[in-house]
Amino acid sequence: MTVLKAALLLFVLFYIVPLGISAALYKARSAGTDWRAADRSSAGLLPPASRNPGAVVRVYAAPTVRWRGIFAVHCWIVFKPEGAASYTRYDYTAWGDPIRMNGFAPDGRWFGQVPETVFAADGPSAAAMIPPIQKAVAEYAWSNQGDYRAWPGPNSNTFVAAIMEAVPAIGLTLPPNALGKDYPHDGRWLRPTPSRTGFRLSLGGYAGLTLAWVEGIEVNILGAVAGLDLRRPAIKLPGLGRIGMRGPEGTGNPPLPAEAG
Repeated sequence: MTVLKAALLLFVLFYIVPLGISAALYKARSAGTDWRAADRSSAGLLPPASRNPGAVVRVYAAPTVRWRGIFAVHCWIVFKPEGAASYTRYDYTAWGDPIRMNGFAPDGRWFGQVPETVFAADGPSAAAMIPPIQKAVAEYAWSNQGDYRAWPGPNSNTFVAAIMEAVPAIGLTLPPNALGKDYPHDGRWLRPTPSRTGFRLSLGGYAGLTLAWVEGIEVNILGAVAGLDLRRPAIKLPGLGRIGMRGPEGTGNPPLPAEAG
């Protein structure tokens, strides 16, 4: 009984309480807003492509629409080859063909919410990442109408996690509240983490355990992730995301040493 009580206490502290706080923050943030008319214009995170000739890769995240924002963020990927006249944005959505190209402004607000930069690369390092990103998008397994599932996946975060996994140089993990990031997009329940610095066990996205240097320690219960980052000390909580030291890209995800700078 003592072990059971301790487990229940930990579950309340690391899952129920953070989600309750996230729900209160959502209510305060969304009071009086209409998500249908919410702003989706550029948040000003990227300069116009015409003034930014070098190659660019970005991963963004913003709270999902309506009450789902209590639990999760929506992630997307943006890139621009050197000299390109425009950015290319890829989202994975619930309507139409799930892989959506340039459906929104590259750095656009997600139904009123300003995105956070999860990852940023520029210049030659970004240019080297773009071909494998394009290949991974073209080969993504869940690309047909009806494939999208908000929970436990494959959803928008599953898609971005799969792209990042195909580009080891990115060397980071999505935020812990990127619900669906742990869904086994290729059917493998035990796999190396996207950073190739550890392993992840995922029971169909409904539960799982991650042990890795970059990803840290993460426990997935019904898609909600709690954990610790020992490399850059921080705690990861459902709904609230990461609390602690932050990396140069804004979410505590510094690039691997080979990509620094």
